[in-house]
Amino acid sequence: MSTETVIPGLPCRHLDDVLPFYTALGFEVTYRQERPNPYAAVRRGGIELHFFGVPQFDPADSMGSVVVLVPDTQALYDAFAAGLRAAFGKIPVSGIPRMTRPRRRQGTAGGFTVVDPGGNWLRISRSADTGDGPDPSEGRLARVVAAAARQADAHGDEAAGIRVLENGLARHADAPPAQRLPALVYLAELRLRTGDRDAAAALLAEVGAMELTADDRLALAADLATAAEVAADLSSRSGPNRSR
Repeated sequence: MSTETVIPGLPCRHLDDVLPFYTALGFEVTYRQERPNPYAAVRRGGIELHFFGVPQFDPADSMGSVVVLVPDTQALYDAFAAGLRAAFGKIPVSGIPRMTRPRRRQGTAGGFTVVDPGGNWLRISRSADTGDGPDPSEGRLARVVAAAARQADAHGDEAAGIRVLENGLARHADAPPAQRLPALVYLAELRLRTGDRDAAAALLAEVGAMELTADDRLALAADLATAAEVAADLSSRSGPNRSR
């Protein structure tokens, strides 16, 4: 039985930038000091993270990254989402901090990403990768979304994800609304992340004009919830922060 424990130390500008965010995610602050240097620790179940404060640090330049393996990414996302809504009124989907929703990713384990106020990435993936990709019955755009998610969410290359989605939507322009909607919503999210608020709003308007059956809306509930989060971000008075 292994007895080793690894705890990542992550930078931030000030402890008060990151600790309220992690408290909202359900973490407990287990240690904090200000002198001789700012340092704190948080824990949630088997996830333990330490932070050190660097006043001149720019979160947009952070290269902090932690891989978190969990058996159920959706359950953890739901818990994080509930905490963020309770504490801040919404899930931030652009800028720093932000959180992506769980998505399948082409060629790798599905999951989601949290970028904390220090610019550090928590890459949450399944602990057991079943290798499941989109079912052919979901249409070709489902594979396009999975390919875009690998670029934009896993690699942090939003521009590449946008290209994949736009090319896929153009190639499959005749796909039914229920298959186009997830790609359009994800494209709106990525446009918002890159600061193109007008393009994001136009995509959401296209989504809102789609004719969907009651069954479609039930099946697309997660995508429609993401569209609502993007709309909330768009309507907020403060523009998106710089994104990594």
